[in-house]
Amino acid sequence: MLRSIESLKGSAVAARDGVLGSVDEVYFDDEAWGVRYLVVDTGNWLNGHRVLISPYSVKHTDPGASTVSVDLTREQVKNSPGINTQQPVSRQHEQDYLRYYGYPEYWGGRDSWGMGGFPMLGPMQIGPGIEPESLEPDELEADALSQDVHLRSSEAVTGYHIEARDGSIGHVSGFIFDDESWIIRYLTVDTRNWWPGGKTVLLATEWVDTVDWFGSSIVTDLTREAIKKCPDYDDLVPLSRTYETALHTFHSKDGYWTKGNRASR
Repeated sequence: MLRSIESLKGSAVAARDGVLGSVDEVYFDDEAWGVRYLVVDTGNWLNGHRVLISPYSVKHTDPGASTVSVDLTREQVKNSPGINTQQPVSRQHEQDYLRYYGYPEYWGGRDSWGMGGFPMLGPMQIGPGIEPESLEPDELEADALSQDVHLRSSEAVTGYHIEARDGSIGHVSGFIFDDESWIIRYLTVDTRNWWPGGKTVLLATEWVDTVDWFGSSIVTDLTREAIKKCPDYDDLVPLSRTYETALHTFHSKDGYWTKGNRASR
């Protein structure tokens, strides 16, 4: 099901033994546009600290009840590696987090979640909260040198300028993701600061050519005229495959669901 990141914000995150807090924002990676973590505000429980919850632990999301259920306990989350969400989260920090929970690394594989298209734990994976064997010293040293950052904040990217082939067209106003694969499929773009009386349109993440993370801008090869005339998007209406097909056909693009990967359907 396709839904907006905005619909997650404020949702209660329920562990097996109680509520952890509420979703504040999400972190996605800048390579596959995958939602890798929910950033959860723990409120009074952990003195307002924010913690990361991986989709690997999510049992289901319930848009109607505004609840995200996770297969964790409050004690596991309380004892998880501390991460300063006010600073960039490096791969080293992610590795520490994933080792603690026994989750696989999602990067470096053939698919959006390593070896698969969904955040599912295989039979060989270690259970949450159980640390695997320690890495050898040379592996730890190599990891320590890997401080590259690939996570981006949904809050920070909201407002990025969108540049078409022939000029500015608006700014990012939101994100649409698949709640099974946890991949962001579309950016919602508010065109009204470029086109008086304009509208909100969808820009598929597959149609993004480049992103300037320092200059806060996103470039697409679509033209302003094509974007202006594309099928109207109504965020009050559930996003259907019929609409997606019409949008891709209008822009003469292949649908992500036609590419053979089950996570793309």
